[in-house]
Amino acid sequence: MKKLFLYIIVLFSVINSHAQIHEIGIFTGGINYIGDVGPTDYIAPSKFAFGAIYKWNKSKRHSYRFSYFQGKIESNDLESQAPNRKLRGFKIENSVKEFSAGLEFNFLNFDLHESDFAFSPYVYTGISTFIYNETYVLNKESKKDYQSYSLAIPMTVGVKAKIAQQWVLGMEIGARYTFTDNLDGSNPKNKNFETLKFGNLNSKDWYVFSGITLTYTFGKNPCFCAD
Repeated sequence: MKKLFLYIIVLFSVINSHAQIHEIGIFTGGINYIGDVGPTDYIAPSKFAFGAIYKWNKSKRHSYRFSYFQGKIESNDLESQAPNRKLRGFKIENSVKEFSAGLEFNFLNFDLHESDFAFSPYVYTGISTFIYNETYVLNKESKKDYQSYSLAIPMTVGVKAKIAQQWVLGMEIGARYTFTDNLDGSNPKNKNFETLKFGNLNSKDWYVFSGITLTYTFGKNPCFCAD
């Protein structure tokens, strides 16, 4: 958390001199994983997740966005509809701590200065890096090996509305395509656990954050015009 606060302070020192409007706020909701263990539902938040968001609004249609999200993932073969997974009976858990940066695009003009109410659907993508535990499955449960990190591509859709003079409320679902196949212990990097590999070793794991955002807007009024 100390590193997160330092990151935010440095960010503000860089952008504070620009005549643009800023948003800073929180995310709260849930997280679920999609991989080789448990149910295959794409949107099924089962564990609490939270985070922080900063946006630098460059126009009515787009913003640069930076965020930190974290949550714990769990999955159980006994809750799957696939007979082979039910028979196997593996149970896994892991954690995700994600930093993300990218571009948020509004489908409608979202001008925070023209009226008391503004609304728009939006999409967000960019690049994420996340910290997780390299694990392996032994006696049907995942065991921690060591902490590692990987990259992911966020693909987020949502809607947001200005609900007060300086407050914006949003709801979003963001799937992350990761560059690892071992959120669930199915494909450990440690060669000592080579015999414990299972599942589809040619596909990567996913995780999904679903929830609400609440941001506070501040800064100088932008002209939202071409330079």
